[in-house]
Amino acid sequence: MNLAFAKSTKWWEKGLQPNMREIESAQDLVDSLANAGDRLVVVDFFSPGCGGCRALHPKICQFAEQNPDVLFLQVNYEEHKSMCYSLHVHVLPFFRFYRGAQGRLCSFSCTNATIKKFRDALAKHNPDRCSIGPTRGLEESELLALAANKDLEFTYTKQPEPVPSGDREVIAPGSPRLPPPAKPLVRQGSGERTLVSSGR
Repeated sequence: MNLAFAKSTKWWEKGLQPNMREIESAQDLVDSLANAGDRLVVVDFFSPGCGGCRALHPKICQFAEQNPDVLFLQVNYEEHKSMCYSLHVHVLPFFRFYRGAQGRLCSFSCTNATIKKFRDALAKHNPDRCSIGPTRGLEESELLALAANKDLEFTYTKQPEPVPSGDREVIAPGSPRLPPPAKPLVRQGSGERTLVSSGR
């Protein structure tokens, strides 16, 4: 006798729109944000056992359907607990909004009772905007935290910062940004001017 069981669809897989997808790893999250360009990206942190996440899911799918130009990324807390800890996600459901060179725009937790918070953030950050510069994605502190996490297969090298050098900027790997040279102070007294430098 041959028994075949149909694979049941998990609640977080129901109602998914073409602009919604589940994140597979820390590298997948970083790459997805970097490749989104100027597109608004909403990262939805959820847990299969979270009642609030389950109740909110149909509304998130509805928002995704109404906003096909917005990318919705789902991060399963149970599968990526270590990554969530590194990103300081401790309350569920939790959302982060990102766009282009601006990077993270906002982050918050909400439920069905406070869905207005999500709707307002979507309305505020969804209008088409052009941000000048490369896509930021995660903040450098978040990237460093992911790279420091031994449970994740993710590597990140701190980007060199431009250091001013005369008329042009020179990028020196690993060199700290230096403060601009202090302007000398001039003291006036008894008709005589003395040059005094402001030492640190």
